[in-house]
Order: sequence, then C-alpha cells, then structure tokens
Amino acid sequence: MEKLIDIQNLRVDFALRSGTVRAVRDVSLVINKGERLGIVGESGAGKSVLGFSLINLISKPGRITGGQILFDGRDLTKLKADQMRHIRGNDISMIFQDPMMTLNPVLTIGTQMKETILAHMKVSDKEAEAICLDKLRKVYIPSPEKRLKQYPHEFSGGMRQRIVIAISLLTNPKLIIADEPTTALDVTIQAEIMDLLLELCEKENMGLILITHDLAVVSEVTQRIAVLYAGKVVELGPADRLISDPQHPYTKGLIQALPQMAGGERRLNQIPGMMPSLLNMPKGCPFEPRCTIRTERCKTEIPKLHELENGTQVACFMSEGGE
Repeated sequence: MEKLIDIQNLRVDFALRSGTVRAVRDVSLVINKGERLGIVGESGAGKSVLGFSLINLISKPGRITGGQILFDGRDLTKLKADQMRHIRGNDISMIFQDPMMTLNPVLTIGTQMKETILAHMKVSDKEAEAICLDKLRKVYIPSPEKRLKQYPHEFSGGMRQRIVIAISLLTNPKLIIADEPTTALDVTIQAEIMDLLLELCEKENMGLILITHDLAVVSEVTQRIAVLYAGKVVELGPADRLISDPQHPYTKGLIQALPQMAGGERRLNQIPGMMPSLLNMPKGCPFEPRCTIRTERCKTEIPKLHELENGTQVACFMSEGGE
C-alpha cells in the first residue's frame, strides 16, 4: 500500500520552569492512503499532543525536538509557517473535541464555511456556496440552504459536530485527524458521528487518525490501533486482533476496564496506580510501577517494540517473542 504519512522517531518536548517534559517519546507510525488508525490511552498519555504535532499546532513552550513527519514525501517538521498552512488547510484537516470551541458564535455557518473555502481555493462566492451545500448534504444536515444562514447556538451538539466535520471536508483532504470528536455527546449521537466518519472515509478514500480514550469506539471504526502510554507506543496492531488478544499488560488493563467486561453487578476492573509524572519517569519501563507481571529487568531497561508472530507489535519483555 502507498504511504500517506510516515512518522519516524517523533519527539515533542515542553520546556517548563520545573524542567523539560517529553510528552511524545520516539513515536514511529505509518498510515497508508485510505487507512484508519486509532490512537488510544489514558488522559496524559500524549495522544492529543501527537495529533497536534502532525499539523504543527504545538504552542510554546512545546516544540518538536526530534524525528520526522513525512507526508507525501515532504518532512512537515522542516516546512515554513506559510507552507504548513497550505498543507494544514488543503491536505490535512482536524476535528477538535468541542465544536463550540471550533465554531465562531457570532458568524453564520455559511460565512464560516465560505471563509475556509476562499482561504484555500480560487472560486467565486456562488461556487463556494455550492461546495458548502454539497458537504452539508454529505454529513446529512437537513435543509442545508436554511442551515447556512443560522448560527452555531441554533444547532444541537450532534448537529454542530456534523457541521465541523463538513468544514473539515471542504478542501477534500487526504487525512483527517479527529481528536476525541464525540466526548461532549451522548451515547446515541456518538454512534451516529462514528458511523458518519467511517462512511465518509470509505466513500472519499480518506485517511483517518482517531484519537480517543474509548477502546470500544475505536475498535468499531479503525483498522489498526496504537496504544500510547506516557508518550510511547506500547502496542500496535490490527484492531480486531489487539482487542481479542492484547499482548501488553496496559492494553489488557484498558480492555478489562470496559463496562461490558464487568457485566452483572460486578465492580469495574481498574489499573492500579496512576500514570507517572513526565517530570519523574521511571528508569525502566514506564508502566513498571503499575504492572502486575513486572520483573527486576523492567525496573532498569526500557522495552522496545518488537513484532510477534500474529503481526502485533508490543513493547514488553514478558510478551511471547520478547528478548
């Protein structure tokens, strides 16, 4: 398959008064054209920082300090601001958590959509409106002509998120990065938005990076899953295989913590302890303080990703095929 984006040994640091925090630690991932990749992990795992770094939206004191992000053969970490704006607007779009933070409350939907189009495409106002209507229909917004004249507060949460998705489609991007796109929505609307993203990716042959803490959601939409812990990828593999046969103890803990895994009146399982402070990382495996199968080696050495016979990659000394 043809590569769309190739992330190699990416590092992102934040220079704080208390010290330098490495939020993304030598992450390497490849997404092929039309492929859907899920990135999961607890809050603070580095998921959103990774997503933002791909389109150079890391604000100070954060910055990319190492690695490459190759998109269509160009290293995004080396591009100037105006070159990056062209990539960000035309080829890569991002869907953020809260649509009310994305949409301008004092402008109509039509004005905001047209501004996006005219900033990146040389078309007339009439052509821009036709593009807006087409994208609203693709995300199943009823009466799109009427909706263009309305303001964000006149829509429900689910409808606002559909509009944000429509805006992300305006320039026909090759890749969409969706950062927790259903966090503020109820369960029924969440399912609708996920079904919509899946449908659009398949129809338009777009790549998707879905960032979420919800393994149940990501397993239904994506083809592969990368599990992030303390800024590192600890397991990577096909979605169905990773869910049915997880290899890393952290992945197993996340799956066992799903409500459907408890059943009946049993208490939810939980991973003991907390993620380590990025200012005070363990010397060895970052998951070692919380791991139930740790050994002495885990306290002093950091395991590297290695591939198992089933095609899954895992960073754990205790996994089959480990060193």
